[in-house]
Amino acid sequence: MTQTTVTPAVRPGSPELAALLARIAEGTEQRERDLTRPFEQIGWIKEAGLGRLRLPVENGGAGASVRELFETVIALAEADSNVAHVLRAHFWFVEQQLAVADPEARARGLAFVASDALVGNGFSEQSRHPTGLYFDTAFTPDPAGGHRLNGEKYYSTGTLYADYTQIWAAAPGGRIAGAVVPIDRDGVTIEDDWDGFGQRLTGTGTTRLTDVHVADDEYFDIGEPDGPLPPSYHGAFLQLYLQAVTAGVLRSVRNDAALLTRNRKRNFSHATTPQAASDDRQVLQVVGEISADVFATEAIVLAAADRIQGAYDSIVDGAPTEEAAEAAQLAAAEAKIAVDRFAPSTAAKLFDVGGASATQAVRNLDRHWRNVRTISTHNPTFLKASAVGDNVVNGAAFPANAYF
Repeated sequence: MTQTTVTPAVRPGSPELAALLARIAEGTEQRERDLTRPFEQIGWIKEAGLGRLRLPVENGGAGASVRELFETVIALAEADSNVAHVLRAHFWFVEQQLAVADPEARARGLAFVASDALVGNGFSEQSRHPTGLYFDTAFTPDPAGGHRLNGEKYYSTGTLYADYTQIWAAAPGGRIAGAVVPIDRDGVTIEDDWDGFGQRLTGTGTTRLTDVHVADDEYFDIGEPDGPLPPSYHGAFLQLYLQAVTAGVLRSVRNDAALLTRNRKRNFSHATTPQAASDDRQVLQVVGEISADVFATEAIVLAAADRIQGAYDSIVDGAPTEEAAEAAQLAAAEAKIAVDRFAPSTAAKLFDVGGASATQAVRNLDRHWRNVRTISTHNPTFLKASAVGDNVVNGAAFPANAYF
């Protein structure tokens, strides 16, 4: 499962990272228009060791802080929001390994990350169970050793481009277990059947598991579906990651708004000035409003990232303190509520700058709004807001599930 790392991991803010992001940004619009999957770009990311961003330097990583990780995610999403979204489950997997209490298990996990293998997502199901850690996908004992895994997973973002996928499923004795298995193992079928109107190249499709063998050293117990869960910041991490992708998309909106305005040699027929759009104060006001929203989004995301860093720093025996975990959850939830309130309208302002010509299909500028709106559907904003209100007013704990 591991190999020797031969190249240093690309560092946050480095010239090497800037060059990688510029390379990924080339052709992004064309890929989205033609639905060309970014396999090549994901390959460049692996070559650069970007998946090792949070890994300690002594383990072959870049030693990035949580803030530096999210700064990088924002910049990557500016280059290509699909590519940034693809890596969400992988960076969550890395975060899990960093928090492992057992030294030997942690060392194995970090060595796995250092191999530059990417890990995808096999968590969600279209299940008959509406809430909680209940799965129809199941592990069953294999008489020859290990387990067999059968079922279907949906919304498998990133798995299409990954080397492994992390599966959570029902286990014997009424428990929940997980496994990290290679995507080319017999019985694993990945279908790129995601048909959402946004983030269309993320590989958010179906993973089918048919009698897949899982070795004992790949299998790990998670606990009982209704059992007490230790404090965690992982749900906050997963949620905030999406707001970081949104921040990157809004950067692209700002960039395209500036380019549209700069290149327009004429103006609206009933504008208050006959000058070109680049000299029209009203048009420039709209661009300024977009830019201000970009600043606000990034500030919100990075402030919440600092709360997640606080939770990580508080870890003892594999779990953060309750206070730090709650602070991270609150910050990530409030970040989503705030960003979702204006991000779609900010993306739509691009058409106020460009006018009717900006809606031409050949420009594909509607992709920004579609991508932002699709990202915002990950966990209902109104339920986040009600949970935050209950916490602020009544001191209620946040929902103990991976979707909050």
